[in-house]
Order: sequence, then structure tokens, then C-alpha cells
Amino acid sequence: MQGIRRLWLAYGSTYRSPARLVVTLLFVLAVLGLAQPASSAPPVEAPKQPTATGTGGAVATVDHDASKVGMQVLKDGGNAVDAAVATAAALGVTEPYSCGIGGGGFMVVYRASDRSVSTIDSRETAPAAFEEDSFIDETGQPFPFDARVTSGLGVGVPGTIRGWEQALGKFGSRPLSDLLQPSIRLAARGFVVDQTYRQQTVDNLTRFSDFSSTRETFLRKGNAPVVGSTVRNPDLAATYSRIADGGGDAFYSGRTARAIVDTVHNPPVVATRKVLPGLMTTKDLADYRSKERAPTVTSYRDVQVYGMGPPSSGGSTVGETLNILEGYSMATLDRDDALHNYLEASRYAYADRGAYLGDPDYVYVPLKGLLSDGFAAERRSLITDQAAESPVAPGNPCPFNGGCPGSVEMKASTAVEGPSTTHLTVSDKWGNIVSYTFTIEQTGGSAITVPNHGFILNNELTDFEPIPGLANSPDGGKRPRSSMSPTIVTRDGNPVLALGSPGGSTIITSVLQVLINDLDFGMTLPKAIAAPRASQRNTAQTSAEPAFLRTPEADLLVSDHGQTFTPTPELGAVTGIAFLPGGTVQAAAEPTRRGGGSALVQSGE
Repeated sequence: MQGIRRLWLAYGSTYRSPARLVVTLLFVLAVLGLAQPASSAPPVEAPKQPTATGTGGAVATVDHDASKVGMQVLKDGGNAVDAAVATAAALGVTEPYSCGIGGGGFMVVYRASDRSVSTIDSRETAPAAFEEDSFIDETGQPFPFDARVTSGLGVGVPGTIRGWEQALGKFGSRPLSDLLQPSIRLAARGFVVDQTYRQQTVDNLTRFSDFSSTRETFLRKGNAPVVGSTVRNPDLAATYSRIADGGGDAFYSGRTARAIVDTVHNPPVVATRKVLPGLMTTKDLADYRSKERAPTVTSYRDVQVYGMGPPSSGGSTVGETLNILEGYSMATLDRDDALHNYLEASRYAYADRGAYLGDPDYVYVPLKGLLSDGFAAERRSLITDQAAESPVAPGNPCPFNGGCPGSVEMKASTAVEGPSTTHLTVSDKWGNIVSYTFTIEQTGGSAITVPNHGFILNNELTDFEPIPGLANSPDGGKRPRSSMSPTIVTRDGNPVLALGSPGGSTIITSVLQVLINDLDFGMTLPKAIAAPRASQRNTAQTSAEPAFLRTPEADLLVSDHGQTFTPTPELGAVTGIAFLPGGTVQAAAEPTRRGGGSALVQSGE
């Protein structure tokens, strides 16, 4: 009874709504093993399928519990944006090392009523006190990357909640308070640990053990939870409940805001571990705003490819690469020749990404030039039948942009993006679509959990170049460059595909390769996602999955085209939806990468 009293005092007294009081009591009892909210059955690991085909709404994510939450919203009459927000909240419970309310992201929305595409930028921002040399130590050199990654200094002002509110305010039909309820129950009831969750915990065990709040929230007696066990997060359920009651202001001001700032300034380290403190203030949180931005759009073959503009480099780099490839008949070339063109086009587009992409509110981004056919032709002319030696130099898009004010100093990019993040794709029976990628950056983010709040803070500021003078150098209030590439493809205004992926800087090439597999090589979306991948990012060697290296094309790429490869276990974890003739939709996720994903269709097989 003392345990119930402590939990009730910690959480129950914060709710004035009778409904919230009931929810609170249920999760308090659930934590103590005395009750199960919403269901008498304990959580079990449900089977998940990577492909579903049918009619009506569709959801594709990496996690079955989250996909079910989104599907239930669709079945209850919610639209795609409602379902996307509810699904994202659930992923914050079950994929807490990849995403959550301690981070940010980018959402691309297709509205069927007028066949328009909009985007919402909820990317994290640097605190106002952050300066271009804040990552530079007393010797004049950047702090070591490991010191930046696991620190308060690397934490950006979270944008996820403001992004959800903006999306729902413009496109949604249900209040955030309702859409958070399934995840409140999920966090209280718990979910079953799979091998991916356990392995991600094991991989971060040392970092997690260094922070008392993270140890208490995510470890079990100092160890990773075992596969098949149940993980509950009553602190996150309480945080979600406060947001359900008070909206985004309950996150960006008051108790939660103060807790975030205190955690950033005084990371709850154990033993003698030293961690760089951060610069965030409660004013930074109160001042945060998500932004609606114009999408990027590129015509490729007979389709239009919509993506996320700066500060994401996804839409521009996907678009530039496709513009370069437009000059080749990819579908009729020998596969090794086509893949060589893909790798080289990526190589040159990544050079341009590194030179010009940053937050457009702080630096001039020559987006028109980068996405112009003339610039693509100029870059295409550099491609031969032999692999170029990286790093290749960036091109000059300014003549194709109507000129560029000022100049950007060209230096090799040293920013490092963690291969984490998550992506969800949702459509509804009315034809609305959401492609949404969101993150806390590194797998496990900063590794710092806000005490008694149940979520990990991002380390997104490590996506900045640590040195001054570049397009992506830090500044107060600035958003770091991202590779997130939520994408929607239409033909004559009607949807064809929607997709995206996690994977840091490999997100762009994962999305590109699925697009090429589908649009040029004629693969179905499930096959396009399952196919082995290679990623060239203006690096000396091309990263490639073992299955790619076993293909005949890989041998020819080496022998005939001079490509060199380095193996990597896997690249990306794509989810998407294909819109087929006759009103059929096909939701697809990974069959094996990241443990496999979960695709559901409202009425299907």
C-alpha cells in the first residue's frame, strides 16, 4: 500500500480530470501487477507481417503495437494525420531509443481534397546561447565526438509535441488528448521485449548505466531486459497524461520544462563520470515553434517526387540524384551499369549536400539551382564508366539559381549522423497520406532520461559541423542539417507511393534505392524494400549490405566500373505504402531489417 501511495502522490495528484484519475489508478495498479489497464490479458508479443494488401486505410511501421494503435484510430474514423500522431506516440513507448517526445522530425502530408502536399518541420533547435564555437574546447579543437554525443551540450530543444499540435491543428480531426490515450495505456500496461529492443539496450548498456534516471527507467538490475519480458514505463504514461490534459504547454512550460532544463544543465550521472552540461533554458522551450514549409518537388519520368526541404537535406539530395539519373534509361540498362549510375549520381549529390545544405533561416540554400535540370546535366557530365575518387568537389548551382548572395566556405563535412531514427507511413480511406520521420538522433539519443518523466533527450546538435564557417555550423536557435527523407510520389496529382526510412546519412540512399527499384526496375514495393542496398555518400568506399555484395552486379561493379565496397550489416529500415489501381493499397515494411516491420490495411489480406 505504501507503493500505491507513493505512485499516487507522484502522478495521481497532477490530474484534475476524473477520466485521467481512472487512467492513473489503472497504470499504478498495473505497475504493481494488480491490474491491467484496458485489458485483463497481459501483453504478449504479437506476430507481425511486413506486407498487407487491401482497401481503406493503411499503416506501416517497425513495430506491431504502434501499427495497431494507428489502425484502430483509422477504424474509429480518424484520418491519416490523427493516426500518424497516435502511432508516433506509441512508437515513443516501444521504440524509445529511436524516437520520442525528447526529439523532433519532419512530416510530409498529402491532402486528397485538393491533391496538395505540405510539410511540417519539428526539427530540434540549438538553444539561444549556443554559438558557432560551442563545440570547440580550450585547445581550439572540437570536443571528441563521444563527448558531444553523450552530453547535455548536444541536446537540442525538442520539437515533436509542437509538430503534432501543428499537424492536428491544420489537418487532423481528433484532439491530441484523445490520440495519446492508447499510448498512455501501452506505457502503463507494457510491451513485450523483442531481440531488437534487447540488443539496442545491450549496445547502450555502458552509456545507460552512467545515468541514474536511465538506469532506473530502462535497465533491470543494471542489465538489459530479456527477450519475452514486459517493459512498462509509468513515468512516460504520466508525462503523456499531463500533455493530454494541458496540451503542448504542459511540455514546453511548467514542471516538465523545468525538469528538462535541469537535466540538461545537471545530467544525473553516477560515480565519477564527467558529462558536458548544456545551455538550454526554459525560455528556449517556451519559444520553440514548429514550421510549415514548402515541400521540394522533382519530376522523374512521369511522376512527381515530393520531399522535405531544408534544414533537411533529404528532399534536395533525393531530387538532385533523380534529376541526374533522369538522363539515363535506367530500366533498359544492364543492372550493373544502372547501379553504377545510381552510385555516382549519389556521390556528386552528396558533395553538393555537404557544401550547401543548412537551416534556411540562417544560411542561403540555393535550392532552385540544386534541383534544376541544368545543374543536374552539369553534374551528370562528370560521370564516366569508372568510379570517381571521393571526396569529389561540390558543383556550383548558383548560375542555375539566379545567383547566390554571399558565399559559403568549402570544407569537407565532418558532421556525423547516427544510424537510428524511425519512420511511419499512414493513409486513410479518403486518400490522405502522411510520411513521417522522427528521431532522437543516435540510437539511445544522449542516453540521458529526464528523471521521473520516462523519455530520453536527443543529441541532435551533434548533426551540426563542430567547426564554424560552414552552412551547417552551429548558431543560437538554428536547426541542424538532417538526412530525413519522408517522401510522397504522385502521378498527375494522384498518389503512387509514400515512403521513408531511418538510418542517419544513409536514409537518403535507402529511399533512393527503393524509388529506383520500384519506378525504374519494376519491382513491387515489398520487393523494392527487401532488395539488398548499397550507399555511396561521397566516401572513398561504398557501404553495402552482405546480400548486395553477393550479387553478380556487385562483382561487375568492382571489375568493370572500379567501385570499391565496405560491408555493413544493414542499411535503413523502410516503411511505405503503394497505391495500386482500383483503390487497392499495399502497406509494406522490412521483412528482416531492424527485426522486421509491421504493415496493416484496414480491409485486406
